[in-house]
Order: sequence, then C-alpha cells, then structure tokens
Amino acid sequence: MSAETTAATGGPSAGLPPALAEIVEDFHAVSEPERLQLLLDFSRGLPALPDRYAEHPELLEPVPECQSPIFLLTEVDEDEARTVHLFFSAPAEAPTTRGFAGILAEGLDGLPAAEVLDVPGDVCSRLGLDRAVSPLRLRGMTGMLGRIQRQVRETTTA
Repeated sequence: MSAETTAATGGPSAGLPPALAEIVEDFHAVSEPERLQLLLDFSRGLPALPDRYAEHPELLEPVPECQSPIFLLTEVDEDEARTVHLFFSAPAEAPTTRGFAGILAEGLDGLPAAEVLDVPGDVCSRLGLDRAVSPLRLRGMTGMLGRIQRQVRETTTA
C-alpha cells in the first residue's frame, strides 16, 4: 500500500513524511516476529558519527528516556528549507535503541525543518512493536524524537 493510500485511509503512516511513512508501512507488511528482525536491520544501518562528533562526544545530547546510553545531535542547514541532519551515538550492544535511532535517521535526515517539526509524537507506536518491545523502550524512541524536534526548534528560532 502506498503512503498516499495509507494516508487517505487514516492508516498508521498517515501524516508522516514519505520516508518515515514507508518505514512504518514496511513494519506493517511483515509479521510481528519479523518486525524485531527489521528493527535489528535498522540498528545495523545506523550511520557512524562523523569524526567531528566522534572526537567530541560532549557535543551530543544524552537521551535519558532510553534504557541504553544514546546521544544525538541535529544540524540545520542555512538553506531555504532549513534541511535537518541527524547524528546518533548508540552502543552496538543496544540493538533496540540503535534500531530506533536508525529509523529516525533514515526517516528524518535530510528533511526540511518544518517537516521534522510536524512529525507526530506517536510515530513510535505506529511501528506495531507494542507486544515485542517494552513500553519503557518505546518511550526511549519518543524521547529521541522529542529531543530532535526541540533542537530543530531552538536552531530555527534562534
């Protein structure tokens, strides 16, 4: 089902930017057990930090809502769209947390600031992982999104 069709029917990807909508649809296209495997795939796909942040981890903000140590930072370009770039640091031994970061990186990186700010806070619950992942871990992804949006808001209104 395309993002446009799902949005028109009010499905789980309704109101999401296209890349994030496609990720949500991918999760719903597989069985519940396969969703965990898909989450692991996103954890392996999380881009490494560029040297400018890997050498200065103090520049990244911690996300205390996550059970595992994760840090993030947004950059907003000075272009007309105020393009957003996301950077995450998450340990390899925290695949769920890395997976959530990977989803946000793939779904939001490169979008205009306005689109990132418009992402609804319930995007995590739309993945259909409620029975596979604890509510505490799901709150971690919501915490990541909240920090991303706050950093973008601070940068674009400064």
